[in-house]
Amino acid sequence: MHRYVAFLRGINLGKRRVKMDDLRALFVAQKFADVSTFIASGNVLFSSRSADARKLEAQIETALQAGLGYAVDTFVRTRDEVAAIAAYRAFADADMDHPDHTAYVGFLREALPAAQAKGLVACATAVDALHVQGREYYWLCRIKSNESTVWTSPPMRALKLPTSSVRNLTTIRKLAALP
Repeated sequence: MHRYVAFLRGINLGKRRVKMDDLRALFVAQKFADVSTFIASGNVLFSSRSADARKLEAQIETALQAGLGYAVDTFVRTRDEVAAIAAYRAFADADMDHPDHTAYVGFLREALPAAQAKGLVACATAVDALHVQGREYYWLCRIKSNESTVWTSPPMRALKLPTSSVRNLTTIRKLAALP
């Protein structure tokens, strides 16, 4: 069996409220094993015989659409990939360890094309650092994230980034530490 984490976009935001028991039941109904959720923001741990994460993403999205009545973008990573993401140091230690700075990870389906990745990193500001590594991008925010304007800036909007799901790096580290 392969161990995975599914990162679901937009769960428990706005009108997309889902009880974690119901979300777990939707995964169990797909014949996944060892299903559990981690905090009520769309992080689902599960085991599957399938070694094809892309196929699992499509399967989960289809089941969630049918079960919840709306589309849920899904990003699946192996537990080993989650551990590597948690351990990755995208920014200087002084920034990563600063108590007033927050690091986030954005999950993508595929790695960004080189020009788009370069454009994303170029959108950095005095308070926002950006880094791309594989199918993830990292955002270091040196102010409250809701005060940052990096994501609404004209250069960022012009990039037309694909759909992603973002998590606080602390959450990813806690997920990686789970047995």
